[in-house]
Amino acid sequence: MSKQGIFPGWRSARTPLEYAGRRRFVLLGLLSVVFALSWRAVELHVIDGEFYRSEGDARQIRALTIPSHRGVISDRNGEPLAISTPVKSVWINPQVSGMDPVGLDQVAQLLDLRLEPLRSMLQKRAQKSFVYLKRQVSPELAEQVAQIGVTGLGLSREYRRFYPSGEVSAHLIGFTDIDHRGQEGLERAYDHQLRGEDGSARVVRDGARRVIAHMGHDRAPRDGGNLTLSIDRRLQYLAYRELKSAVIEHQARSGSAVLMDAHTGEVLAMVNQPAYNPNSRKNLKGNRYRNRAVTDVFEPGSTVKPFVIASGLESGQYYPHSKIDTTPGQWQVGGGTIRDHRDYGVMDLGLILSKSSNIGAAKIASSMAPETLWAAFAGLGFGVPTNSGYPGESAGVLPDFSNWQPLDHATLGFGYGLSTTALQLAQAYSVLAADGYRHLPSVVRVDQPVEGQQVFSAATVLEVTTMLEGVVSEEGTGRLAQIPGYRVAGKTGTVRKAELGGYSDDRYVALFAGYAPASAPRLVLVVVVDEPSADVYYGGQVAAPVFARIMGGALRLLDISPDALSLRDIS
Repeated sequence: MSKQGIFPGWRSARTPLEYAGRRRFVLLGLLSVVFALSWRAVELHVIDGEFYRSEGDARQIRALTIPSHRGVISDRNGEPLAISTPVKSVWINPQVSGMDPVGLDQVAQLLDLRLEPLRSMLQKRAQKSFVYLKRQVSPELAEQVAQIGVTGLGLSREYRRFYPSGEVSAHLIGFTDIDHRGQEGLERAYDHQLRGEDGSARVVRDGARRVIAHMGHDRAPRDGGNLTLSIDRRLQYLAYRELKSAVIEHQARSGSAVLMDAHTGEVLAMVNQPAYNPNSRKNLKGNRYRNRAVTDVFEPGSTVKPFVIASGLESGQYYPHSKIDTTPGQWQVGGGTIRDHRDYGVMDLGLILSKSSNIGAAKIASSMAPETLWAAFAGLGFGVPTNSGYPGESAGVLPDFSNWQPLDHATLGFGYGLSTTALQLAQAYSVLAADGYRHLPSVVRVDQPVEGQQVFSAATVLEVTTMLEGVVSEEGTGRLAQIPGYRVAGKTGTVRKAELGGYSDDRYVALFAGYAPASAPRLVLVVVVDEPSADVYYGGQVAAPVFARIMGGALRLLDISPDALSLRDIS
């Protein structure tokens, strides 16, 4: 049987014409495919090439922040107190990181991170493309981390704030946060001046967020401005050292000291205890940060007696040799009793200051019209902020004279019933040191001194200065404030602290305020020691020696000529 019989559709042979047609069909198909691919290539690279390139760039080009440099804070002589140093921050892209356990362990060890919390954090942020591992590490440490070779790990440049004087200037300078924003002190007060403006640039990143090409700047960074303070770093360290030593010696709760230029109002040193290190703030409480010299108030006690005497002299009711009878050592007024340490009898104004008679000062204050005494205190700057430029400054309290009762009127004579800060008290004493003119305190260097406001006449402050020298004599309460070779004018103060229901019997504030050289005053200094709890607590025993050491050192550092050399000193 033939094949055709078995397979009805079988044809034994194809004609050449049929094979030729099929070949042409296949060839035509191939040519069509090639043409289509070529056309698509032309379309992608020529016709729509710019569109696709821009779309690709849009997915790879990113804005890169260029950090600005925060301004330098320096002392009056150009010595840096706050500077910004270049550092690196270590980051990782969890999307591309292989989470190599060995590499991650090495990174954790170098960065002082716990491995398991780090691994857990990266797993939770697995969909993120950027996660900080640690910010602001040294460039050397950052390079060691980078050399481990963990996939997706990168470094970025930042700045870290550094404070060369550490805790010595901490309360005054303050500090910034990790993003360079001022948080405390002058860093906060002058943040608008110190902080710069970050720039930005366009860069091409690969899938691991690494920069592979720079496309140019969109905005150049603008660095912050510098700030020159009135502080002298040498005097700042001197005051800090002596205050800290006294607070430790007398087991005090805290302390403050303010040193001012008598004729410009510039603050040359401002220190507090306890302090903190702004370069390492771990485990510190917020109350350590405050600048007690401008935020904490206290009743100034006997340190206001020179102003009461000056007001009496200015009023014309009193003269330096006017006599006040303080017998028998106590005085009943307005339902209260004012006492002296003993019966001093009849005293002139100078003796009232040198022996610190409460009765003598209270009788002078009570004899003056309330508005007259209030105007003198207000003129000295009590009851209002000094506008020194420091944030959080307290105004203190000066009650309006219309509300004074007889006892209030009398106790103001020896510093009870009003409150002040150490800076305000220093401002008030600068009036006595500057021929009766008040200059506003400034923590920024003053190149062109501003004319002060006259509070007392030059003749009055000269008389009061002579009396205050008597306070620092061997017969006065402030003899421990003496400085060899210099005449010193100053006043002690020992204040009982107020508590619920009255005043404490065992909590005191020890004070000394004064200026030198007394013949031509240049420097004003106030020392406050809060709650000394060792054997002594009087201002003349606790604060006066601190005054002598700080003021004596400052006079020598500033090369201020002595005005009380004896023949033995000259020889």
